[in-house]
Amino acid sequence: MPFQTATALPRRAVTPAAFVRGVVAAYARYGRDPAEALARGQVAPDLVNSPDGRVTAAQFEALAGHAMRELDDEALGWFTRRLPWGSYGMLCRASITAPTLEVALKRWCRHHRLLTEDVLLDLAIGEETATVSIRELRDLGPLREFCLVTLLRYALGFSCWAVDSRIALRAAEFPHPEPGHVSVYPTIFCRNIRFDADHASITFDKHYLSLPLTRSAPDLDNMLKGALRLTVLPYRRDRLLVERVRRVLRDARGRSLGAEDVASELALSTRTMHRRLREEATSLRDLKEEAKFELAKQELMRGRTPIKRIAEIAGFRNEKSFSRAFRTWTGASPREFRGRYR
Repeated sequence: MPFQTATALPRRAVTPAAFVRGVVAAYARYGRDPAEALARGQVAPDLVNSPDGRVTAAQFEALAGHAMRELDDEALGWFTRRLPWGSYGMLCRASITAPTLEVALKRWCRHHRLLTEDVLLDLAIGEETATVSIRELRDLGPLREFCLVTLLRYALGFSCWAVDSRIALRAAEFPHPEPGHVSVYPTIFCRNIRFDADHASITFDKHYLSLPLTRSAPDLDNMLKGALRLTVLPYRRDRLLVERVRRVLRDARGRSLGAEDVASELALSTRTMHRRLREEATSLRDLKEEAKFELAKQELMRGRTPIKRIAEIAGFRNEKSFSRAFRTWTGASPREFRGRYR
């Protein structure tokens, strides 16, 4: 299942040898020799069984891509029947005409059953988050981790490409025990990882679901010429970054947050956060002012909290500085605003 990414591939070796062994196991299932595939990926034989070995994204791309074609199975032996080369491309074509990511992911999950009924994919939407989960209907055996990780990466990779946006995950869960190569999971998914869960899933802000799909059929043709990359870096551009910053500031409720604090909550470097906000024609300072105003306005509209306390909640040193800022925002003092609202 080939995906291109909106940023350069990491050159360092991060894909664990356990996934290489998953490809080799597919050859064993079909009684074939993996030597040519390993040679295409420039994977040394002694690395295959290394407990802490790693290969680069480009190496794994060449290895897995050759294996899928040679074995004519894009599932690489995970399921009770093979998925001929082009199966996931067909899934992409069935989803790309959707108006929004929500419709596309619902199609993806529904149509995946046409490929196999060994696993079922589901999209669940809550008040703030959306979750893509996998229900296993048969024992996936030793290929379980490789299968579940890859299926979630397929869905995530297609989604990022389709809406031309990095989709920042809030959490990822897996039903298997923590593997020895756990350090690779934050690169593949996010920092918030849990193992021994009920099922495999990824969770993200539900507002991504409302993003429109921006890709055409020719775009899809070009994307499908790309390579299988499980360990790609995320998209550089997050079209919901401003909303994510707003949420962090809103949840702080007057607690003073520096740029480092906000960036840490977003799992970004401070420099990257500032650069991406500039690309969205705003700044952390502007968003902080906006958050203060919204919080103060909400408290004033409730009509019960003393103005001095509202000043503290909104992050001002005293009532005087709060009143001055509020007049700048609205042309009225906090008391006048409260009176007008009443």
